[in-house]
Amino acid sequence: MREPAWRVFAGEYNDAMHHIEGEEQMSPSYVVTPLGAMVNRLYLVGVLTDVENVAQEGEMWRAHISDPTGIYAVYAGEYQPEAAAFLSEADTPSYVAVAGKARAYEPEDGVLFVSVRPEMVREVDEAMRDYWIVEAARQTQQRMEAMTEGLDMNPPSEYKLRDLGYPPALARGVVTAIEAYDDIDVEHYRFLLREALSHFSSGRIDYEEDMDDAEESVFEAVQELEGDEGALWDDIVDHAAKQGLDRHLVEEALTSLMDKGAIYEPILGKLKTT
Repeated sequence: MREPAWRVFAGEYNDAMHHIEGEEQMSPSYVVTPLGAMVNRLYLVGVLTDVENVAQEGEMWRAHISDPTGIYAVYAGEYQPEAAAFLSEADTPSYVAVAGKARAYEPEDGVLFVSVRPEMVREVDEAMRDYWIVEAARQTQQRMEAMTEGLDMNPPSEYKLRDLGYPPALARGVVTAIEAYDDIDVEHYRFLLREALSHFSSGRIDYEEDMDDAEESVFEAVQELEGDEGALWDDIVDHAAKQGLDRHLVEEALTSLMDKGAIYEPILGKLKTT
């Protein structure tokens, strides 16, 4: 099963100090953040600030991508040829979107460095970055609420959190984080959230209403176009855009629907409803 791509601000992701290594060769590994995001994959949008080849021989491109709360470190080498090629020629500064795997390096006990190994990198615009910020803020708010509930339980219970309506992955992550971290300061992330949203003027993006409507329209577009083998990503975007939806919002809705399991990718580049 494809792991969901979490939206996690750099400020929370870089605070992670707990890593779960897969027990078998193909089993997933996770970076667990203090708010309970169990990150195997993540999706981020920010400003590409610098790119450097850090390999002594060959190529290993290190990129720094900033959001309103901090900076992600992204590494792409010979096993990520498309991402490496993009980064080697990318302009800085520029807005980019990255979907990738969480990576952790623990040089000694109590020290953890996290980064991102990209599966996809592409240039986007400011509107896409803004939509991502608000979606990341929505998910952060949900994690803060779930963590507050978990900390009030004695003992913390994944079952009770699920019963309260939280997704299974988040319920499991909250309990895991409470067991792994000695002190979780939810108020710190409330401040981080305010900082992330501070550059939006009031009413600039009514995101939740926009996204709910977009997901419904995009899901209907996939149903209409999918046929037996699935609908092409570009055809779905074009179809929804003709209905008056912003193309970037359509792409974010597609990603969100895939993460929720409402649609899937039977063939690379084609999507079907479940």
